[in-house]
Amino acid sequence: MRNLTFRISRLAFASAAVAATTLAVAFGGSPSSSAAVAVAHAATIKVPAGALGEAGKIRYCSDISSPPLEFYKNGTQVTGSDIDLGNAIAAALGVQPVWVNTAFAGIIPALQAGHCDAIISQLFDKPARRAVVDFVDYMNSSEAVLVAAGNPLHITGVADLCGRTVAAETGTTITTYLAQQGKQCVQNKKSSISVQTFLRDADALEQLALGHVQAYGTTVETGAYDISKSSPHQFQFAGGAFDQILTGIATRKNDSALHTAIARAFATLRSNGTYRRIFAKWGLLADLLK
Repeated sequence: MRNLTFRISRLAFASAAVAATTLAVAFGGSPSSSAAVAVAHAATIKVPAGALGEAGKIRYCSDISSPPLEFYKNGTQVTGSDIDLGNAIAAALGVQPVWVNTAFAGIIPALQAGHCDAIISQLFDKPARRAVVDFVDYMNSSEAVLVAAGNPLHITGVADLCGRTVAAETGTTITTYLAQQGKQCVQNKKSSISVQTFLRDADALEQLALGHVQAYGTTVETGAYDISKSSPHQFQFAGGAFDQILTGIATRKNDSALHTAIARAFATLRSNGTYRRIFAKWGLLADLLK
């Protein structure tokens, strides 16, 4: 499916440009740039009737607090690599994207309850999740630990977190990993790790900034963004990235038609170069699917 080609009539091409401009204004973005993305993939994939909760719209559940994947620019404008990808998929399907800000800890239940049609929120494709949702994998992700600049406690990785207090977002993979590492600390006759969880990634990071915790666990993508945007020399990585895993767009198990449509749309974006351009824009080329 890597070399799919599509023929789009001039009428469809022009209509998509108008629709994209409208969407860009609705989301507070640049009409010209958003229109260019939408035009390139105008309604190339048909979504079967009844596959979406609202006709003409695809509603994405996303925890919009994890830059550079999904976050609010200027407090109101939703942006990020996941947002760009979701919007491009919507354009390929010929529907309007709607972003439903959802706390990560309840994001799969929200999908199952019909609050959205799909999840795009750096959701790791793990066996336990695969048992309840279907995935269209779209990137690789890794875990990381951040500490205060200068690393005053000389933490070089998770093995050095025994006896420390670490902040993380509720329901994320890193919380499970830290809990397991805490048990390993105890087996090695050391103090466990005290994991403090927060509903938003940004709140967990703030705990490190305030000095209330000694470390902050997140994905390497979010951590790198936090370091780049923080006050000079405020944070740094403690050791290297670990636990790389596939990350996917999730749909309900009974929504095979929508799952197939999203998979086809994503294949189109990979084939025509849009996928790579989005990840290059956000500095995430290392996370591209090979």
